[in-house]
Amino acid sequence: MSTTSLAEGTALPAPAHLPWSGLLALSTAAFTAVLTELLPAGLLPRMAPALGVSEARVGFLVTGYALASFAAAIPLTALLRGLPRRTVLVGALLGFAVSNAVVALSSSYALTFGARLVAGGMGGTLWAMLAGYAARMVPVERRGRAIAIVLAGITLALSLGVPAGTALAGVVGWRAAFGVLAGLAVLLVGWVRWRVPAFPGEAPQARVPLARVAALPGIPAVLSVTLFLLVGHQVMYTYVAPFAAHAGFGRTGLVLLVFGAATVVGIWITGVLVDRHLRSTLLGALGLCAAVMLALGLAAGVPGVLLVAVGLWGLAFGGAPTLIQTALVDASGPERADAATSLQTTVYNAGIAAGSLTGGAVLEASGAGALPWTALPLLALALTVVTVACRTAFPVKRGGSATR
Repeated sequence: MSTTSLAEGTALPAPAHLPWSGLLALSTAAFTAVLTELLPAGLLPRMAPALGVSEARVGFLVTGYALASFAAAIPLTALLRGLPRRTVLVGALLGFAVSNAVVALSSSYALTFGARLVAGGMGGTLWAMLAGYAARMVPVERRGRAIAIVLAGITLALSLGVPAGTALAGVVGWRAAFGVLAGLAVLLVGWVRWRVPAFPGEAPQARVPLARVAALPGIPAVLSVTLFLLVGHQVMYTYVAPFAAHAGFGRTGLVLLVFGAATVVGIWITGVLVDRHLRSTLLGALGLCAAVMLALGLAAGVPGVLLVAVGLWGLAFGGAPTLIQTALVDASGPERADAATSLQTTVYNAGIAAGSLTGGAVLEASGAGALPWTALPLLALALTVVTVACRTAFPVKRGGSATR
């Protein structure tokens, strides 16, 4: 799940302090999008009987969201570039509210799936503008910090939102959990209109041709690693509930909490290492993810192995997207980073869709025990690409000085 920046446009005068309220509103939008996308993964056993389908088909609700986000990211962004930015942002949030309300009320799998497609389209639109919006709210010297604040909503959703939503559903029901999400999106619309500044749409002449960016040296390798990592990750993450049950550990909320907490640590470690040791840190993260899948495949039923393995998985995966996106910007150059990141957003969602679809098929055909063995070769492919692409995408020396 990554974001793209909009090209430069009208900016606010440099404020004396960071516009915390507006940035936190955008961060909450990121939180809402991620939680909307991934919450069904923690609710498979509860949603399946209510909708009259298998757990694998409930997992396809994540697939549908990701497919819609994948399909919508580029065309909807291009279509809406000329509109005022806050209007587009509010429209996306209202789309989330309607979609989650329909999921909360629907007893039809087809209707629920349709609502998830709408939410996915809104997600594709949202990720194409959040980081750029943050960048335009602050002066140049504070843009990195502003974007970091906004993207912290992703980490909070993974580490706290999904486990908390799963726990909430256990107390009040899964429908109420989606109802709370719908209400959050409505409240967020008011917050955005109150504290997030209005910016004009993007001028046509500012757009960067995507085909030219996609052909730059290193870009295909970075996008390939993104795809392999996300497919392998999502094969397991979407179906963590049935896998935990297979391993004899039915407390899905605790498993997700361990994973989410570990991602926070992983992101912190990555922040310390990324500038000087990007290549080696990414190799370590991908290698650890692969080792975890091997451990889960061999010994998930051994007491303690599941939670320890999931913690190491979260530690490794938490920093991987940041490492890959940094490599992407290095390969594209700052002047082309917006277009390159939009390509990564599409590939990211394609990986989520392919992973949840593949995992569902494997779950139905071979059972939960086959999931880590499906993820392992995909992660090995990502590790191989990073190892081989040592000249363009993931060089040993970055910028000629900082080793990685």
